Amino acid sequence: MKRILITGATGNVGMVIIRCLFMNCVEEQIVAGVRNIPEAKRKFAENKKLEFVRFDFENPETFKQALEHIDLVFLLRPPHISDVDRYFKPLIEAIRQAGIQKVIFLSVQGAEKSKVIPHNKIEKLIIQAEIPFISLRPSYFMQNLTTTLLKDIQEKRKIILPAGNAKFNWIDIENIGEAVAFLVCKFQEYCNRAIEMTGYENKNFSEVVDLINKNTAIKVVFINSNPFRFYRIKKQEGMQKEMIMVMILLHFLPRFQKEPRISDFYEKLTGKKPIGLIEFIKREKTKFENK
Repeated sequence: MKRILITGATGNVGMVIIRCLFMNCVEEQIVAGVRNIPEAKRKFAENKKLEFVRFDFENPETFKQALEHIDLVFLLRPPHISDVDRYFKPLIEAIRQAGIQKVIFLSVQGAEKSKVIPHNKIEKLIIQAEIPFISLRPSYFMQNLTTTLLKDIQEKRKIILPAGNAKFNWIDIENIGEAVAFLVCKFQEYCNRAIEMTGYENKNFSEVVDLINKNTAIKVVFINSNPFRFYRIKKQEGMQKEMIMVMILLHFLPRFQKEPRISDFYEKLTGKKPIGLIEFIKREKTKFENK
């Protein structure tokens, strides 16, 4: 039985991927890499087949044991970690030393164009280590609206970002989870490839706010902030410096880039069309409307 280690298992992406893997990969043993096993077991209380192992991106001493008897690693970058050399370099080396021959890395669309974002550096580390890989490069998560940006939506009825009129392509994490489950089963077919995965809609934040206003009972406005003001606002709110810088990079740089490419990879892989923004907003409307 093949064993798949899921990093970031208790996060939004990790939980969706674990659910999708259990639905599609019945012959594999899924292992959740978590910092706190008792807490994670409570979070996954309904999943009796899930195995747990202690894993902490910020503690290299947990790497060796977590990687024992693992055939494939699903690797993501926690939002607060931006120091690739400090945290990911030893992890990639540990994966290499463990002899693991399959890594699926959750990167971002356009990672190859920007040397300053962490995903670019992580992709290069994996290639340099000569570990067989798939780099899945999804576009902008719809779930950012219901996680990182949700507090401002609920409490201020605002989305505050240094994004200007930049267009973002929007993808639902549910579709990413489904794609990862397919790629686990088809790893050799896509091995050593970087694959863009997008939805079919390019929209700026003003357009997304309009959709929220038309499909929920609230009224939200988009506030375009310059990067320095955005930094001050989020610093005063207590957000970590590293997280603020990543948010600035992900939202400010697209203002100077071309509109995102649209890929039909998800539809070709799964035979289904990706979830659209209106469908997502209607599904999550109670989160937006709550205060």
